[in-house]
Amino acid sequence: MRRLLPAFVVALALSLPALAVQPDEVLRDPALETRARAISAELRCLVCQNQSIDDSDAPLARDLRILVRERLTAGDSDREVRDFVVARYGDFVLLRPPVNWQTALLWGGPFLVLLAGIVAIAIAARRRRVEVSTTAPLSDEEKARLAALLEWRDKDL
Repeated sequence: MRRLLPAFVVALALSLPALAVQPDEVLRDPALETRARAISAELRCLVCQNQSIDDSDAPLARDLRILVRERLTAGDSDREVRDFVVARYGDFVLLRPPVNWQTALLWGGPFLVLLAGIVAIAIAARRRRVEVSTTAPLSDEEKARLAALLEWRDKDL
């Protein structure tokens, strides 16, 4: 058990997100740095697209982190910084874009795919039910042949 603990600690440490913020980017004021980290965590890296700028090592992400810190140092509010970045790069830069007509497909897409899947399953089930229910009844000749086969089987058993 003691041998597993160090391995567990290492695995846990490796599973935590790595912050790409460089020491030269960190602001001296802890309150401003905390605000900068909070804003950076909400902004998407335009190169990586699946990471925040706080987690990305891309040069553009670094530029955006510096821009955020410059705006905060200049006295902008968190909202003003976010609005400034969105004005430059659009809603795509937000990891959680707002719900509006431009992002309707983004937010509604998963529900549309789910609905399409349900409709496809319903149509397939209905077709299968129609196919099963429309089988023609046996003709007199087929009934006689089936009866003969069943009698033959019963004789052998």
